[in-house]
Amino acid sequence: MNSRAYFYLSVTALFWGANSVAGKIAVGHVSPMVLTTYRWIIALLIILAFLLPQVKRDWPVIRKHWLQLLLYGAFGFTAFNALLYTALGYTSAINAVIEQAGIPMLIFVFNFVLFRIQASLAQVLGFSVTLIGVLITASHGDFSALAELEFNFGDALMLVAGIVYAAYTVALRWKPDVQWQGLIAASAFGALLSAIPLFFWELSRGAAIFPDTVGWAVVLYAGIFPSLLSQVLYVRGVEMIGANRAGLFINAIPIFGTILSVILIGETLHVFHVIALLFVLGGIAIAEWGRPKEKAA
Repeated sequence: MNSRAYFYLSVTALFWGANSVAGKIAVGHVSPMVLTTYRWIIALLIILAFLLPQVKRDWPVIRKHWLQLLLYGAFGFTAFNALLYTALGYTSAINAVIEQAGIPMLIFVFNFVLFRIQASLAQVLGFSVTLIGVLITASHGDFSALAELEFNFGDALMLVAGIVYAAYTVALRWKPDVQWQGLIAASAFGALLSAIPLFFWELSRGAAIFPDTVGWAVVLYAGIFPSLLSQVLYVRGVEMIGANRAGLFINAIPIFGTILSVILIGETLHVFHVIALLFVLGGIAIAEWGRPKEKAA
């Protein structure tokens, strides 16, 4: 089970890291809220095409817990990305990466406050080591550069985004007894419903950019991989090993994003990227080695 969970969560981080690269490619080809809305339309079309029989099977549970499932989508799927996209209009990508790295610690805190689930010393050490890896990536290997960062309204939005996603992760503990097909279908519908007002808000401001050929490629990628497959794999990973352990894999996202930036858009790979990757993987290994014997959430 652990090996499968590690695989699921690593692939999740890979797809989410690639989503950052896709977001860079999308600039000028499709606007953020158009992308957010269209990606969930694509995801729902795929669900209707391939998963409808399973969703029908789970319909009684979905109908009973419809509000909870819609809120999973509204907060975990749409709110986080909307806050992220908006924050990047005010703050730097470096700041955003650093602030996302705090999500695993927020998960630890929420689990302790709500359920008295304690993180072991090894888990705290492992989190710290992964955070060093993220900081190495964000500072390009020069920690003195971090002192020059300025925090503003965008950084406050990123902190809210981190709280939202950590809360979503912990809240999966209360998900109803429904198969992943029904959970993702209902959450994706909630994500689309919550994205539509943002779409019209962007349209009213004259900021909407509808996708061209490149934009559609990004929309299709986002709708299939980060929106659908990643969410399925993340939910399964949390089910299998618990929120504390699964959350640590979030710190692998900027590492995968960096590697894919080198491969896909020609950015330069530096020695500090390799060192950062070793820190992130080492931190996860330390946390797993010394994890407390708790029942998975």
